[in-house]
Amino acid sequence: MAIRPATPDDIGRCCELLGYLFEKEAEFSPDPECQQKGLELIIGNPSSGIVLVCEEKNSRFIAGMVILLYTISTALGKKVALLEDMIVDPAYRAKGIGNLLLERAVNLAEEKGLGRFTLLTDRNNIVAHHLYEKSGFIRSGMVVFRKLFS
Repeated sequence: MAIRPATPDDIGRCCELLGYLFEKEAEFSPDPECQQKGLELIIGNPSSGIVLVCEEKNSRFIAGMVILLYTISTALGKKVALLEDMIVDPAYRAKGIGNLLLERAVNLAEEKGLGRFTLLTDRNNIVAHHLYEKSGFIRSGMVVFRKLFS
């Protein structure tokens, strides 16, 4: 397996992967058109973030992906990262791909000198919680609130 930045040619497959993710999430639903627009915005504007894909070296099949978005923390006075989405194809789970993606994303954030790496996960996604805790993440006391606009 190899991890690399996504290109515009990867958007279709990344949309498929996001479909798996949003089928599981309680607050979102798959919408390939929206997912494509979002991926195009990130891939086309590297200062906003990065999409990393994990692919098989021989077949070049994309088995998983992670998206990091960049923002600025006034508390830290520096850029920080938000893990927006991470998903592994169901047929490739329990093979260490999530660990590889998360490790590369964390290393990238450290290499860029970012001050913090934040992520959100569904409350009942215990498998993900274990992965994040094993990777050194700690639970925050913050509570998430959202207001969606059409």
